[in-house]
Amino acid sequence: MTAFRFIHASDLHLGRRFSTWPEEIRGRLQEARHASLARLAAAARAHGATEVLVAGDIFDSETPSDPVWRQALAAMGAEGDIRWRLLPGNHDSLAAEALWDRVERRLPENVHLIREAGTQEIAPGVHLLAAPATRRHPGRDLTEWMDAAEDPGGIRIGLAHGGVTEFGDDDPRDVIAPDRAERAGLDYLALGDWHGGVRITPRTWYPGAPERDGFRHAGRGECLAVTIPARGAIPEVTPVPIGAFAWRDVELSLLPGMDTAAELERLLPPAERRETLMRVRATGRAGLAEREALLACAERHAPEFGWFELDDAALALEAAPGDLDEIDRAGALRAAADALDAQSRDEARSADDRDVARAALARLFGVLRDDAA
Repeated sequence: MTAFRFIHASDLHLGRRFSTWPEEIRGRLQEARHASLARLAAAARAHGATEVLVAGDIFDSETPSDPVWRQALAAMGAEGDIRWRLLPGNHDSLAAEALWDRVERRLPENVHLIREAGTQEIAPGVHLLAAPATRRHPGRDLTEWMDAAEDPGGIRIGLAHGGVTEFGDDDPRDVIAPDRAERAGLDYLALGDWHGGVRITPRTWYPGAPERDGFRHAGRGECLAVTIPARGAIPEVTPVPIGAFAWRDVELSLLPGMDTAAELERLLPPAERRETLMRVRATGRAGLAEREALLACAERHAPEFGWFELDDAALALEAAPGDLDEIDRAGALRAAADALDAQSRDEARSADDRDVARAALARLFGVLRDDAA
């Protein structure tokens, strides 16, 4: 028997609105999700595969708009040499009967929707054991049946959606046994739900989302190119970056006396800034003039990025004598600056009061600098 190759993907979340994001990037993020379908097909061809297994959450909700699901089917149908196996996940579970009824009526020949748990032969000698999500919180491990599933021989691949660890408000009964592949004699268990790629065991993987949706998982979205050499062999798994956008969340640690602008520029990527969403978290300490230089540098570079934010909430300000001299050497403004500086250093005051004083001092420094310019 020849090796079986396929692409393992999950969590496309087509139709996500990104409503909290600025309008100028929102549409690009939405379009990137749709375009991930073509990139998944290209990854399959590059890997010598004809199958893409999508382990749940094809859509972001159980009620995607007609253009979202119709255009998704059209995009998959246009990749006629690739077979798509779609598994409902917790965001688009089988409870969305109206959605899946409409989808099923319009399925292209190369797109297969899995609405029932069970085993199917997807290639000669290759069997897929699929467990679609029955509802958002099914209340049980939907892969448990695989342990007792009939074994006709050949390669066995599991496909399911859910966590192997309980998180937050998850129902602990929903947790998938992390050793399910070994218990059920699976050569590979393709899971979805986590948006970052994770290897659970040599036979159990999460691919992560093909497009990131936040800074929790850095870099570009991925899928997994999987080769199973033969029944019982350890799968060969290769992460394949396919995301259109790179997400970068970095810390900029500062100390007084540093060239803050140079330190920031050192962190900025030299290329592909339009396809980068970047958040820089400034920490440590800086003088007023150093903070102003940092803000000016961020403002200068921000328009080059798809999205850019400098978060200086954790940056402590230390006013040097030279900073206060730039406000004024005498008079009412200098008196106000000295008073704010004293309040910002007064340990008898609450931390919130000291922060307010520092912010007011920074604001005074910035306004007077702007006026002088």
